[in-house]
Amino acid sequence: QMPHGHMPLPSFWKMVEDTLQQSGAQLRTFCQTFETVTPSPVTQPLNPAEERKVLSLVSKHGPDKLYQVTSNISGSKDLDLTLQRGQIVALLQSVDTKGNTSRWLVDAGGPRGFVPAGKLQPY
Repeated sequence: QMPHGHMPLPSFWKMVEDTLQQSGAQLRTFCQTFETVTPSPVTQPLNPAEERKVLSLVSKHGPDKLYQVTSNISGSKDLDLTLQRGQIVALLQSVDTKGNTSRWLVDAGGPRGFVPAGKLQPY
């Protein structure tokens, strides 16, 4: 009952292949457009309290361990932190207790816990 039901099999597969190639080309174009239109995360300005916290984190962990949160994080598991975009944290371990490298252990200037690595950028 499908409109393609009466096509010979080789013609059907050719049509499927052409459709997939066209969709792939559209996806590549979309990805290229998305990458050029979407701005990269920008370093957020700090208020005086955040500045003091950053100085404390630098003195404890060094400047090369500092990361900035690129979007709000809502902790959902035990030991997860809830952080706001722009906050500065210090990296303690680039892996969680189960060896998962997509969750990092950080010091948020008081509380310590896990956050998604993809939501952090070097500060």
